[in-house]
Amino acid sequence: MPDLVNVTYAQTGKSISTDSLGMREMQARAFEARNAQYLLLKAPPASGKSRALMFLGLDKLFNQGIKKVIVAVPERSIGSSFARTDLSSYGFFADWDFNPAYNLCTPGGDSSKVSAVVNFLSDPKEAILICTHATLRFAFDAVDEDKFNDTLLAIDEFHHVSADADNRLGEVMRAIMANTNAHVIAMTGSYFRGDSVPVLSPEDEAKFSRVTYNYYEQLNGYEHLKTLGIGYHFYQGRYLSAIHEILDTDKKTILHIPNVNAGESTKDKYNEVDAILDIIGKVSHQDPDTGVIHVKRHSDGKMIKVADLVHDTPRDRDKIVAYLRDMNDVADMDLIIALGMAKEGFDWPYCEHALTVGYRGSLTEIIQIIGRATRDSNNKTHAQFTNLIAQPDAVDEEVRIAVNNMLKAITASLLMEQVLAPNFKFKTKLSDNDKHEAGTLKIHGFKEPSSQRVKDIVESDLNDLKAAILQDNTLLKTLPGEFIEPEVINKVLIPKVIQTKYPELTPEEVEEVRQHVVADSAIKNGEIKTVGDKSFVRMAGKFVNIEDLHIDLIDRVNPFQKAFEVLSKSVTSKLLKVIQETIDAGRIQMTDEEAVVLYRDKIPGFMKSHGGKEPNINSTDPLEKRMAEAIVYLRNKKRQQASGSA
Repeated sequence: MPDLVNVTYAQTGKSISTDSLGMREMQARAFEARNAQYLLLKAPPASGKSRALMFLGLDKLFNQGIKKVIVAVPERSIGSSFARTDLSSYGFFADWDFNPAYNLCTPGGDSSKVSAVVNFLSDPKEAILICTHATLRFAFDAVDEDKFNDTLLAIDEFHHVSADADNRLGEVMRAIMANTNAHVIAMTGSYFRGDSVPVLSPEDEAKFSRVTYNYYEQLNGYEHLKTLGIGYHFYQGRYLSAIHEILDTDKKTILHIPNVNAGESTKDKYNEVDAILDIIGKVSHQDPDTGVIHVKRHSDGKMIKVADLVHDTPRDRDKIVAYLRDMNDVADMDLIIALGMAKEGFDWPYCEHALTVGYRGSLTEIIQIIGRATRDSNNKTHAQFTNLIAQPDAVDEEVRIAVNNMLKAITASLLMEQVLAPNFKFKTKLSDNDKHEAGTLKIHGFKEPSSQRVKDIVESDLNDLKAAILQDNTLLKTLPGEFIEPEVINKVLIPKVIQTKYPELTPEEVEEVRQHVVADSAIKNGEIKTVGDKSFVRMAGKFVNIEDLHIDLIDRVNPFQKAFEVLSKSVTSKLLKVIQETIDAGRIQMTDEEAVVLYRDKIPGFMKSHGGKEPNINSTDPLEKRMAEAIVYLRNKKRQQASGSA
């Protein structure tokens, strides 16, 4: 199917050019907030967060009384991003330099690394240490909390922290913030409160100053990458039977196979890798020193270089990881096959295609995977993310799960389209003479933020909030049909999600946030056209002069209409009916006895008098609607019985 999202960028080069201190645009923005005790840096992959931390850390060491800097990363392979770096040659006042003995992202056991952290905290001569999240957790248990006084704690890939009481890293963070004077810099490219558990509690989150650099700023400021596509490919049966249709080994690709616990998995990850290699060609040999697999392609005999990150024998894994870390030429690798690795913090600028098998429930994970392909590199002008997902089968009891996954996958893409689009600011239009400004839209009847909390949510949390809304189960069930009025979605369902996410907001503040969410979604989902000196946005099927925008008009737009249109184009009418029935079945309250009576005594007569047509579940006639519900109920029952689950 064609891409659901296709975004074009201007290639201004702005986001990768540097200033007199050697800082990129995002790094300079972060450095302006260098005096904050708690700093949350939200910026996309490849925007330079690692170096931003170096600038911030050195300033705190030299100018702010901080004695130690501890950088914690989620896995060892990411530690190389914080290696010793020359900064002074490019204009900064110091270099990022430290004792290599305190780079703990190296092979070895936990106990020796914990001892190294303990020694580091007591050694007045040492200032910088790099370790994993796990090492930090264990070290925290081994020392008194006051050892972290006068320390900067930098947490890379901060979304690994969670407000969940069982999240040990989150517990460590909360204790250090509550009981020491430590500074904290939290860095992430995919901070989504919309995932199942929020990263921070609202109380802790309010303590952080925020620096946000969005995806549009990053990608629009590249030199080479011009377009990004996000699309889906549906398969039936096993994914291995369909992967040849979308795996193009002429494109530098990272292929993520499904977790062994996922429905898409064959439950044998090693055989899946072997099967993929066989689909590509014939294995020639595996380099004993690097672990690179050389495959002679079926189609033309070209030798394809493959990295297998699925096999997890430590010695073999370390070998190929070391090779990938040191690659510096486009010809060094063609395909990386991974399962849990090569997502966050993995840097392969030449990657053109991120191909992922199976629905990913976390928007954080989707953004991380897409980020592998969105580095700027002279070998590509287009980057692509493709999600290969199972198409629901009408006779399978798993149809409900497959339908839910399909809907969530599509809504995740719609969210990504909004994440990747330029941002607008919205203000109240006070009169017809009150004209728009660059990057700002003025809307009649629009409520501007009345508190700092609402301003913070609008400025840096809109995408996170949309994630929660788009993944909300109640709202997902509205997707396959148009029978819920847009005003109900916008004025009833969306406010409920906002109230759940931000229980501290007053009703007036909830309404202010709601209007921003709805306006931002409507404008970004709408098509904007300029005719002469006037601009128009398409909403609810017609173009509206931007000067005439009113919040009441925007509230009449279904924010999920595009998802419904995508579904309609992507699947057959038969499958769409299965999707609708599956969701309807979850709503219907009916006994077996009532269903049988309706099916036996009422439905045959109805169909005979209507030329064989089944009752319509959206009918305004209560009896016809109930007969249609009985049909859906019984079909669902039959599926359950066929699969042995009823």
